[in-house]
Amino acid sequence: MDIAIQIICAAIIIVEFITGSAANGFIALVNITDWVKKRKISTVDRILTALAISRINMLWSVFIITLVSSLYPDLEVSMKTVRIKNSTWIVANHFSIWLATILSIFYFLKVATFSNHIFLYLKWRIKKVVSVTLLLSLIFLFVNILGMNIHIDVWTSASERNLSYSSTSKTYTQFHRLIFLINTMFTLIPFTVSLIIFTLLIFSLWTHLKNMRYNVKGSRDPSTVAHINALQTVVTFLLFYTGFFLTLATQVWVSQFLEKNVLFFAAIIITFPSLHSCVLIIRNSKLRQASLSVLCWLRCRSKDVDPFVP
Repeated sequence: MDIAIQIICAAIIIVEFITGSAANGFIALVNITDWVKKRKISTVDRILTALAISRINMLWSVFIITLVSSLYPDLEVSMKTVRIKNSTWIVANHFSIWLATILSIFYFLKVATFSNHIFLYLKWRIKKVVSVTLLLSLIFLFVNILGMNIHIDVWTSASERNLSYSSTSKTYTQFHRLIFLINTMFTLIPFTVSLIIFTLLIFSLWTHLKNMRYNVKGSRDPSTVAHINALQTVVTFLLFYTGFFLTLATQVWVSQFLEKNVLFFAAIIITFPSLHSCVLIIRNSKLRQASLSVLCWLRCRSKDVDPFVP
């Protein structure tokens, strides 16, 4: 039964990996091509391009780490391997999560309508908000990597003094549990920001509809449509993000189960950067039009191919 589940999880990982790589590669290719043609690129396209590249990096990182962990489980004993693996994961996950959060912040500032002076100040300086948020996230990245390396150094020193600190001991399980806890804590920060943005968007829409109650434009004016589109994008992001975050949080309490089910957790983790990118293509008009053009081109090419010609 375990072998069957592992085979299913492996198949899911391969499908998600191919889908995610293709979707994110498509987003990056379309925006970069458009950038080269027009000699300029919008802020949202910059965020989407950076997000796509970061997610390709994350997918490859998770895929390689999972492959190595499955084929060579004994490498887990090496602290050097643990350090490299965790640093790679932290960097890849950080940019994937924070760039997606920055995208939500961008949609919020573009769409929301508040008369608050602080909000208006941020709305008028949206490019600076994006840049400052990214810079602040780099501080969290530095602290995360620093805290992780300190924890690994402390455990390495303790293991050298005490031979009972083996890879099969309870202490080694606690070591991995604390690593998962540190990663989850730093993932909680952008997750909280996304929840706040979602709440503020709902409040902004409610306020806008309340003000439009006696307006002849009705409830389907451009601002309302923009609110709904932004909410749909953020809701989709939060749904995938919640599953991703819960998977990380679960690893804190089931470290021993994780060691035996690496493929299961990997299949859940890469769902977020894979499928959410497909949703971004559908929700973005330029990317959606480009994808439809590609599908039409492929359909025409398939009709031109004669199956009987060798």
